[in-house]
Order: sequence, then structure tokens, then C-alpha cells
Amino acid sequence: MEAETVKLEQIVMKWFPDMLPFLNQKELNSMIILRDGLTILEPEDAMEIIQLSICEHQNSAYLH
Repeated sequence: MEAETVKLEQIVMKWFPDMLPFLNQKELNSMIILRDGLTILEPEDAMEIIQLSICEHQNSAYLH
């Protein structure tokens, strides 16, 4: 299978739509490259991708 690039929002909407209000637009617009495509992504892997994306965006945030 060929790699596929999707927005994090697509992953959230497919497996965890209840999480949508808790993610900001920058996180939802993150581009995610899926080695084997969206169709065979498992829920556990989707959750890990969401968690890592949130962490990545928090790391770039500055506290004042």
C-alpha cells in the first residue's frame, strides 16, 4: 500500500469525533503521513498519533 497524507482532523473524525472540541485548529490542520494509508489505521494507532500531535504542538508553545 502507498503512503497517504491526511489532516489530523480526518483521523479524529473517523475514530474519536468526541475529541474534536478539545483540539485547536492548528492541531487539527496538522498533516500526518500514514505509511499504509487511512483505511487500515487501527484505533490504538490513531490515538497514539493524536497524542503525539498534541505533545508536538505543546512543545512549540511558549509560556509567559
